[in-house]
Amino acid sequence: MSNNFKINHESFVFKFMLSSTAAVVAETVTYPLDLTKTRLQIQGEGPSHGSKSIKTPKHRGMFATALGIAKEEGIHKLWQGVTPALYRHIVYSGCRMSFYEIMREKVLKRNADGSFPLWKATIGGMVAGAAGQFIASPTDLVKVRMQMEGRRRLQGKKPRVKNTMHAFKQIVREGGVRGLWSGWVPNVQRAALVNLGDLATYDTAKHMILSKTRLKDNHITHALASGMSGLVAALIGTPADVVKTRIMNQPTKNGRGVYYSGSVDCLVKTVRKEGFLALYKGLVPIWIRMAPWSLVFWLTYEEVRTMTGTSSF
Repeated sequence: MSNNFKINHESFVFKFMLSSTAAVVAETVTYPLDLTKTRLQIQGEGPSHGSKSIKTPKHRGMFATALGIAKEEGIHKLWQGVTPALYRHIVYSGCRMSFYEIMREKVLKRNADGSFPLWKATIGGMVAGAAGQFIASPTDLVKVRMQMEGRRRLQGKKPRVKNTMHAFKQIVREGGVRGLWSGWVPNVQRAALVNLGDLATYDTAKHMILSKTRLKDNHITHALASGMSGLVAALIGTPADVVKTRIMNQPTKNGRGVYYSGSVDCLVKTVRKEGFLALYKGLVPIWIRMAPWSLVFWLTYEEVRTMTGTSSF
């Protein structure tokens, strides 16, 4: 019986369930910051991309954007698109964490002393993040579309989507099943970079703290490591996140993007039109969100592992 229980603890499905549970908690708590970040990243896209008759909204900062959404659209709209976001994190976080542990334990493997070198953690984090995001990309596309509906209404445009299922059906109708992976390249690139910052930093920082200090494997250590991972992930991943958001939000015609032909084209046009710092639009809410997201996720994840009798991450 004990052997079977151990095998279940080491299974992909079990790890998937643990990480998905932690991700749902973290995503629900911090989602308004993600919505605010998305709105900030779209600022600057205006008449040069489309009809000159469309009024370009004034630029706002992070707090003004969040307050504007609550005031102009209703406070509940701060959670607009949370359903596909939860779907996304159930799939994405479940896959990335499971893939990373498989890379760490079965493929790259720890050193004889139990340590996991930074270069291995970097490769494992990037591969796990990229693979998990590719699988979850359709849900991310739907989330971005739904997050922008309030802004479209304020601009006098017709709504594109009504709910999560309608968004999925519309995307398939416009671009076929392949359309569900629109923007997957910058999406995967972003996920690889973010997980290089998140997974590799948390894993390395946590075990360095345990080996170099007198701190134990507890909430304090987990909080310190998650704080480091959130900051590094935000700094590394923001430019790719801006590109991903813009490509996913753009209208399509015959299955092709109207504004950008790909991630490189989007990157070049954004920098040329708005300057290099435009690639860091939304950095503050990304970091402000990613810090508590990482904190909530890792504390929850480690606690759930303890509750289920699984070894610490």
